[in-house]
Amino acid sequence: MDDFPELDRIDFDILGLLQKNARTTNKDLAQRVGIAPSTCLERVRRLVDSGAIRGFHADIDPVALGVGLQAIIAVRLSQHMRKMVDGFHDHLMNLTEVRGVFHITGSDDYLVHVAVKDSDHLRDLALDSFTTRPEVDHIHTRLIFEFTPTWRLPILAE
Repeated sequence: MDDFPELDRIDFDILGLLQKNARTTNKDLAQRVGIAPSTCLERVRRLVDSGAIRGFHADIDPVALGVGLQAIIAVRLSQHMRKMVDGFHDHLMNLTEVRGVFHITGSDDYLVHVAVKDSDHLRDLALDSFTTRPEVDHIHTRLIFEFTPTWRLPILAE
């Protein structure tokens, strides 16, 4: 686990506002949490430097990039040796179609969120990038009718 600084109410307020809109100006952020802009800037820098804030991202509509279909691929591995698990995870992270990876417990080992052009692309991805892997025992694909990300984590302040 990372060694994060102890966060106070103002840090939680800053994180909550940035989760809603990462483009909020420092001046507006400082005003909304009730601190000086220089203090706010230092707090945001500390949150970034500590790894509490991992990045700032643009939310891009997948359709604008030619995505016509999204799916969740459940993957069951044949073996669970660290080298194989790590190798498969690295493989997933290098596939351009992968939007997210969940390494989970239960009957499946991974849930992989993918975005593809169409059903032919999904079939080819499943056959070429999943079932050909020696560590993969079984896959099960589920189509996503709608995906609505929240882009926020719960702020669990005491």
